[in-house]
Amino acid sequence: MNSKVDRRSRQRVVTRLPVRIRSAAGSPALSAQTRDLSTNGVFLYTEAHMSEGSDVELILILPPELTSGEKCWVCCHARVLRVEQGPGKDFGVAAEIRRMDILPEIHG
Repeated sequence: MNSKVDRRSRQRVVTRLPVRIRSAAGSPALSAQTRDLSTNGVFLYTEAHMSEGSDVELILILPPELTSGEKCWVCCHARVLRVEQGPGKDFGVAAEIRRMDILPEIHG
């Protein structure tokens, strides 16, 4: 029998949020969209192929379900765990969030 083991330690919130991705190598920022996320992991879709094991920074707004009821901007330092062919020309990317920094709110 072939069954997948769910290794998640925290419950994920299914939500589609825009994400900006920067690689540690300093290449241009990429666009992505989450499928689901938790405080220690994220699954997202992007048109750019990413390498398993690479370190990335993810800039996004956390939904109230993962905070104390307020949306907040964060910068997540993450490691790509798995890359798979997604819908259309997108790639699905599973990443482990290793550190999360809350960003100051910018008022214009």
